[in-house]
Amino acid sequence: MQIDNDRFREEINKELSSQTRPTITVLSSLLAIQDKFGYIPELAIDVIAQYTEHTINEVWGVASFYPNFRFTKPGENMLEICWGPTCHLAGSSKILNDIQEALGLDGEGETINNKFTLKYNTCLGACSQAPVISINHDFIGNSTSESVLEKLSKIDPKL
Repeated sequence: MQIDNDRFREEINKELSSQTRPTITVLSSLLAIQDKFGYIPELAIDVIAQYTEHTINEVWGVASFYPNFRFTKPGENMLEICWGPTCHLAGSSKILNDIQEALGLDGEGETINNKFTLKYNTCLGACSQAPVISINHDFIGNSTSESVLEKLSKIDPKL
């Protein structure tokens, strides 16, 4: 699908100009764009540089410093598997291996059909319910490979 760059640029500018913080920074602008689109499109780097009166290199420097910024469009559904010590000890490594196999992935990333983005998370903050996963920000504690695959198959029956 071809993206209309002029219209996309307008959409990015609209998002940047709607920021309500008293001081608009490169970081606040990157956060606003990622919140809107789910990632930082390459075109947004240029627009943010112009908007904040910084160079493209300065914007890339900030964007690449923070590991939570994405530069590729995410899948339709976000699946996060907690990889913190408690979840790891409670069996998240088996869940991770089984889920990667079911999704056809070797690591983090998007499935071929772009239905899912798999992400490792160092802590989802629910250690008492380990192992924990999150599907579209809904937490599921005391997870098993079977329970996760069942939930995923409701989203994508082809699994």
